[in-house]
Amino acid sequence: MSVLLLVISALVLIYFSIGGKTAAIVMSVATLVGVANDGWHLLSFVIGGLLLALALLITLPGDLRLDKFSRPLLGWVRSRLPKLSPTEQEALNSGSVDWDGELFSGKPEWNKLLDAAPAHLTSEEQAFLDGPVEELCKMLDDWQITHEHYDLPDKVWKFIRDKGFFGLVIPKEDGGLGFSNTAHSEIVMKISTRSVSAAVTVMVPNSLGPGELLMHYGTDDQKHHYLPRLAKGKEIPCFALTSPVAGSDAGAIPDKGIVCKGEWNGKEVLGLKVTWNKRYITLAPVATLIGLAIKVYDPEHLIGDQDDIGVTCVMVPRETDGVNAGARHLPMNTVFMNGPTWGTEVFIPMEQVIGGQDMLGKGWKMLLECLSIGRSISLPALGTGAGKFASLATGAYAYTREQFGRTISQFEGVQEALEPIAGYTYMMDAARLLTAGMLDRGVRPSVPSAVLKYRNTDLMREVINHAMDVVAGRGVITGPRNFLARAYQAVPIGITVEGANILTRSLMIFGQGAIRCHPFIVEEIEAAGMEDQDKAAKQFDGIFYRHLAHTTRNALRAFVLGLSKGWLETAPRQGDIQKYYRQLGRFSAAFALMTDVTLLTVGGGLKARQRLSGRMADCLVHLYYATAVIKQWHEEGYPDDQRDLVEWCLQTCLHDLQDSMRDAIINFPVPALRWPLRLIVFPLGATGLNGPDDKLGAKVAATIVNDTPVRQRISRGTFINMDPDDPLGRVLNAYKLANETAEMRQRLHEAIRSRDEDELDGIALLMGHQRKELVDWACAQGIIKADECPKMEEALTALYDVIRVDAFDADGLKALAKGAKGKRKVVERPGSGS
Repeated sequence: MSVLLLVISALVLIYFSIGGKTAAIVMSVATLVGVANDGWHLLSFVIGGLLLALALLITLPGDLRLDKFSRPLLGWVRSRLPKLSPTEQEALNSGSVDWDGELFSGKPEWNKLLDAAPAHLTSEEQAFLDGPVEELCKMLDDWQITHEHYDLPDKVWKFIRDKGFFGLVIPKEDGGLGFSNTAHSEIVMKISTRSVSAAVTVMVPNSLGPGELLMHYGTDDQKHHYLPRLAKGKEIPCFALTSPVAGSDAGAIPDKGIVCKGEWNGKEVLGLKVTWNKRYITLAPVATLIGLAIKVYDPEHLIGDQDDIGVTCVMVPRETDGVNAGARHLPMNTVFMNGPTWGTEVFIPMEQVIGGQDMLGKGWKMLLECLSIGRSISLPALGTGAGKFASLATGAYAYTREQFGRTISQFEGVQEALEPIAGYTYMMDAARLLTAGMLDRGVRPSVPSAVLKYRNTDLMREVINHAMDVVAGRGVITGPRNFLARAYQAVPIGITVEGANILTRSLMIFGQGAIRCHPFIVEEIEAAGMEDQDKAAKQFDGIFYRHLAHTTRNALRAFVLGLSKGWLETAPRQGDIQKYYRQLGRFSAAFALMTDVTLLTVGGGLKARQRLSGRMADCLVHLYYATAVIKQWHEEGYPDDQRDLVEWCLQTCLHDLQDSMRDAIINFPVPALRWPLRLIVFPLGATGLNGPDDKLGAKVAATIVNDTPVRQRISRGTFINMDPDDPLGRVLNAYKLANETAEMRQRLHEAIRSRDEDELDGIALLMGHQRKELVDWACAQGIIKADECPKMEEALTALYDVIRVDAFDADGLKALAKGAKGKRKVVERPGSGS
C-alpha cells in the first residue's frame, strides 16, 4: 500500500507539473502515511526515502545543489548536446516560435490556437483580387506563353508593372501597395491557377529578394531610392543565392567580395570587388538589380582586424561593367524568366551592401529571417493553387465523362483518386492560412515555413498525380486544350527550389525545430557554451531540473493517454471533435518525449541520422496540419457541410502520425530504447487509428463532384472561366450543362437500355459526334420534349467537346519547334483516342 501510495503521489505531482516545496511536502506526507500504514516496512521506507530525496533535491539550497549535482551534470550534458556551427547558430537564432512551440511542449494549449487572430483580407485587398488580379488572369493564355512566346506577352509585363504587382508588400509610403502576407498568398495562389509562369514572376520580387531585404535591413537612403522604383517596376529585381558547387549548402557559397578601393561615379570610394557564379536565378535574365549572397573578405584590413567578414547581401546594378546575365534556363516547360548570372571582380561601393557597411557579415541572418517569410507564402500558395485547380477541374471532368452509361465519378476506383484530391487540398489551404495568420501577427515562423514548403509541395505532387489518373489520356496529350499539363510539369519545381524537399525533411524541420521550439534546450546550449563556468553552472541549474520534470511529465502523459486512448485528456467542446483533440494531445506528449530522448541519446549525431530526423519531421508535419484543419474549421464557424472533409483530414493525419512515430521507434538508433519507447508511446499497440474508411472517402470524393457550396469552398480563390473555348472554361461549361440536363440525359439512357435493337433502329451505334441524330430520335420518340431539344444538343456537344484532344500535322510540329504558332486540329475520328 505504501509503495502504491508513494508512486501515485509522485506520478500525480509530475503529471500536473507540481514542483518545488509543494512537491517536497506532499512526498513527505505520503512517505509518513505509507510507512505508518505498512508498519515501517523496510521496502516502503527505502522507496519512500528515494522519492522524497528526489523531491528534496529540487529544493536544496542553491549552492549545495549547484556544487554536488549541477556542475557534474553540466559536464555530461555538454558531451550530449549538439555542437552548432556559427551558421547553424544563426539559423537557430533566426525567426520566432508560435504554435509550433506548443506542439513541441507535449501539452498544447488549444485556446492559443483557437483564439489567435486568423488570416484575413481587408476590403482593399479583396478589391485588388476581384479587380486587377482577375483582369490579369483573363489576359493569360498559358499555351501561348509556354509554346509560342516562351515569355509573358509585353502587355502582361506592362500590366504587372502598372498595377503594382511587384510592390504588393512594399509599404504605401514607399510607393507600394502595403498588402498583408495573407493577401500576398491569395494573389499568388489565384494567378497560379491560371499560369505558373505568371505566378512565379509576381511572387519572387515580393518574397526573397532585394525588396524584402531592403524593407527590413536597408539604410534610409537605400529604401528611399530603391523601394519606389521596385514597387513601380522601374527596377526588376532578382536575388542570386545558389552556386553550382554549393547547391543547398548556402553556408558553403564560394562567391566572394574583397574589400578594396575603386572608382564609382568618377570618385574613389571604399567598396567590394565581387566575383560570383550563380544559377537557377528567377528573373535574372531580365533583372535590372541583381541581389547577391557572397562571402566578404578583408585581407588588407581596410575596415577592421578580421580577414573573413562572412556572408553578406549586396546589390549590383545590371549595367555595371562585368555583369553577365540574360541567358535562360527553361524549368520544366514553365517559362518564367530564370537563368544564370556571373561576374569577375566587379567593383561596387559600400552603399550597395544591403544595410550599408554595418551589415557586412550579417547576410546569413538576414536571409534566414526573410526566407522564413517567402517560404511560408510563395511555394505553399502554388501548391494550394494546384490543389484547388485540380479539385475544380477534375471533379467537373469526372462528372461530365461518361462510360458504360454513367458518369465515371460513380466508379469506386475513380472516387479513390478524387478523395485525396479534395482532402489534401482542404488540408493545404488550412495550413497555408494558419501560417499566413502567424505572419500577419508579426511572427517569423522559421520552423512552420519549412514544414509548409515541404508538405504543400509534396501534397501538390500527390494531388496532381491523382488528377492525371482521373483525366487519363485527356491529360497526356500536349495542346491548348490540356488543362493539367502545366501543373503536372511544374510539380518538380516546387519540390526542388528554396531548399530541396529531401534536405528540408531530413535535416531542417526536426533538426531546427527540436532545438528552436524546445522550451529548455536553447538555454541549456547557451549555458553549455559559456566560458564563465560559474555563470554557466548557475544558468544550467535553473533549467535542467525543470527540463527533467518536463520530460518525465510527457512520458507519463504519453503512457497514461495511450492506455486510456486519450480519454483522460481535456479538450475543447467546439465542433464536437473532442476525440481528435485527445489523440493530438496524446501524440504531442509522445512527440515531445521522443524529441528529448533523441537529443539525449543521439545529440550531435542527429545530422547524420537523417532517417530518424525525417520520420520525426513527418510527425511534426501531421500534428501541424491536423491542428491547422481544426483552426480553419473554427474560423469558418464549424459549418456542417465541411465536417466530412474535416474528419477525413484529421483521421488521415492521425493515421499517418501514428505510422511515422511507430517507424521512428522501431528504427530508433539506440536499440535498447526501442522496447521501452514502444511500451510508453503504444502501451496497447499501434492500433486504432486506421484512417478514413471507404464510406467517408466516398463522401469526400463527392465534395468536388457535386455542385454544392462545399465544392465552391474547396476551390475558393481559383480563377473561374466559363468560356467554352478556354481549357478550363470548356470543362466548367460542360459541367454546368451536364447538371442542367442531368434528368433529361437520364431519361435518354434509360430509354436506350430498355429498348431492343429493332426499336432503337441503330441509335445505339451512333458515334459521339452524331449528336443531332440522337437528339432528333429522342424527340421523335417523346423521350425529350420539343422545348428541351436545343438544350440537350448543346449539352451533348459540350460533353463531347470536353474529351476531344489536340493533334498537329507535320508542319505544325515543326513550327512549334521554332517557337511559332503551329497548325493543329482536334481529333474527332472514331477510334482515334478522342
